[in-house]
Amino acid sequence: MPLSDDDLKALRAAVQSLEHPGLPARLAGMVGRPLDLLAQALPPGATQIISSATQKGLEAALKVAVLTMKDSPGEGSRLLHKSLAVASGAFGGAFGLATLPIELPVSTIIMLRSIADIARSEGESLHDPDTALSCLQVFALGGGSQNDDAVESAYFAVRGLMAKSTAEAARYIAERSLLEEGAPMLVRFLTQVAARFGVVVTQKFAAQMVPVIGAFGGAVINYAFIDHFQDVARGHFTVRRLERSHGKDAVRAEYDRILGELD
Repeated sequence: MPLSDDDLKALRAAVQSLEHPGLPARLAGMVGRPLDLLAQALPPGATQIISSATQKGLEAALKVAVLTMKDSPGEGSRLLHKSLAVASGAFGGAFGLATLPIELPVSTIIMLRSIADIARSEGESLHDPDTALSCLQVFALGGGSQNDDAVESAYFAVRGLMAKSTAEAARYIAERSLLEEGAPMLVRFLTQVAARFGVVVTQKFAAQMVPVIGAFGGAVINYAFIDHFQDVARGHFTVRRLERSHGKDAVRAEYDRILGELD
């Protein structure tokens, strides 16, 4: 069955969100400076603190994803999740690096709940370990890497790179119905997500460290942060919904065609 006009419209929006996210440009516009230069000027030890906070945030989000997310009718409010993220960002913006190990896990869990609502609205079952892990995968899809190949779809490249670790982690969770800290397949999955999510976290924190930003700026930056991942989640779960209806090959072909037109 060919994709309908509505399906093609949804897929076009998904391609735009997944391949041209634009968060770094938004953050740079807010602070008026290139993020790469800001990241290079981070205080000593910031990289290690950011890396540790990113890993802990994802570990906390994994527990929430697997143990507490339930199916329920309807879709949660994107505005509610943004409001919670803004409050968290204001806290981080006011107190800086010292609060990152607290603020980032909280922000990550808030974003995860919003991502889960979007997944559910696109027909996903939150009882399925694959869906839960796909929610966390959004943090990798919304990140970036200097090794990305701009010629091909970055979205499908990351999905392909993570396919094995995602499948192994989902099978592990389904068989045991629990989480064991240090389980190799879960560590492998989280490490892949963290490698890309950490890029965006570093950019976000670098923007928040501009002296004039403060609590208000931190709140605005967190708003852009969660808005970015909500858009990526909508695109990701739109593609998955269309794949269930039309098959992966047909959707990939249309995706690549649209990507070629946009580029």
